[in-house]
Amino acid sequence: MSNDKLDVLRSELDEVNLKLLEVINERARLVQEIGKVKSTQGVNRFDPVRERSMLDHIAEHNKGPFETSTLQHLFKQIFKASLELQEEDNSKALLVSRKKHPDNTVVDLKGVMMGDGTQRLVMGPCAVESYEQVFTVAKALKERGIRLLRGGAFKPRTSPYDFQGLGVEGLQILKKVADELDMVVISEIVNPSDLDLALEYLDVIQIGARNMHNFELLKAAGALDKPVLLKRGLSATIAEFIHAAEYVVSKGNNNLMLCERGIRTYETATRNTLDISAVPILKQETHLPVLVDVTHSTGRRDLLLPTAKAALAIGADAVMAEVHPDPAVALSDSAQQMDIPQFNKFIDDLQASGLYKG
Repeated sequence: MSNDKLDVLRSELDEVNLKLLEVINERARLVQEIGKVKSTQGVNRFDPVRERSMLDHIAEHNKGPFETSTLQHLFKQIFKASLELQEEDNSKALLVSRKKHPDNTVVDLKGVMMGDGTQRLVMGPCAVESYEQVFTVAKALKERGIRLLRGGAFKPRTSPYDFQGLGVEGLQILKKVADELDMVVISEIVNPSDLDLALEYLDVIQIGARNMHNFELLKAAGALDKPVLLKRGLSATIAEFIHAAEYVVSKGNNNLMLCERGIRTYETATRNTLDISAVPILKQETHLPVLVDVTHSTGRRDLLLPTAKAALAIGADAVMAEVHPDPAVALSDSAQQMDIPQFNKFIDDLQASGLYKG
């Protein structure tokens, strides 16, 4: 075959490619119109019966040289891409989305600003056990310039026989210590009926990992004028986490903070697997402050410092970790809590690294 003939055929092929391009885009336009009609009618966009009918129609009119199976495979890819065109980009509409709200949300926690660019620490015992215990820890925090005090009064536990927390008494203890030392108290509420207690005793309502999909609790917390700290679920995807946050904000509460606390994987070296990449993803996708709980993500006291450094280095707004006066006798999670000397060394090492300015 001469070069002239080859050039002619290539030119014809280019023209056919452009015709295919035009036809495929015209098909895409029709698909989008069909999607709009289906949306107004409340009809499912994917119709397997219709897809089978189109594939059969193609088979009936195929004259080769392509095999029918080959053409049907190609058209299935076109069908799939067309269906994706009909799907709405919900992230553009979400209230928590940075596309909706480009500026960072800054949450005021009794004068401590979360999300303003200054990185913070949130510390305290895993569970409230007594006034003396909480006061001892809070006093140590305050001496190092930390005002954000965490402590569990209601403790959802895997086993029903484990310590479940002091409940209302625990909230009262937290409130008393906070008033005496000018602390900001963060504690978990597990039942929507207990949110009235949160209004009375807490500065921040924590919704824990096991309740990330408790939509009634999310909506009820969203209806309150009280900051909320939402933790990522045990096996939740980032998309599910973001949509859980939307439940809170959609009810009018914009004072929401997110917390990456590790997810469940097949790895057993740590309690959970810290998804450190979730921090920049959440900060890119949402306008909300993002915290990292290094205690629950690792379950290991020896990993608290390196994971805290990683969290601060990657841009977390705050790091959460647990401190107990005597972890050996703690009623819950003794292996992952620091004692007071270990806490002070933790702060010293963070400051020496240059990652924490507090």
